[in-house]
Amino acid sequence: MSEKDVLKLFKTEKALLDGHFLLSSGLHSPNYLQCALLLQKPWAAEKLCRALAGKLSKTKIDVVIGPALGGILVSYEMGRALGVRSIFAERVDGVLTLRRGFTLKKNEKALVVEDVVTTGKSTNEVIGIVRQNQAALVGVAAIVDRSGGKVSFGAPFHYLLKVDIETYKAEECALCREGKVPLVKPGSRILTL
Repeated sequence: MSEKDVLKLFKTEKALLDGHFLLSSGLHSPNYLQCALLLQKPWAAEKLCRALAGKLSKTKIDVVIGPALGGILVSYEMGRALGVRSIFAERVDGVLTLRRGFTLKKNEKALVVEDVVTTGKSTNEVIGIVRQNQAALVGVAAIVDRSGGKVSFGAPFHYLLKVDIETYKAEECALCREGKVPLVKPGSRILTL
């Protein structure tokens, strides 16, 4: 899939939203890519993740791991496309951790996945889990990179769509100053601002 194809799919499925959004990072944005609207359709999730897995065809991978909530379906579909195990990390008292009997083995080749990367915070937390368990980080993959080139994971980063969507600190947000468009929090991470 080309970037143009991925963006068209977001638009067709009405998953590229306009409004006033509070991102998991605490930043504000006039646009939001709601991957959940795409991933609710198994055919779209499979298509996107197969295309993303195709970018990793020469990488040896034993396990795929993503953060709950956004990375669960991506991890599952990537695991299926790559023919490997899929697990996820979830928050306990605000900290991402492995639960439900999930484990990573020493030197196991792990691919960290996410739906959308903005600041890389959740992705880096999952990378921390990989390293804590002495597994080998072989790469990071996401459906969308909206970081503006500001993230670095210490491993190859693969994505299907790179977009530059404006973000603002709350105190610099023109939409807040205007007060016409209500602030909405569409993500899954609980903010502690």
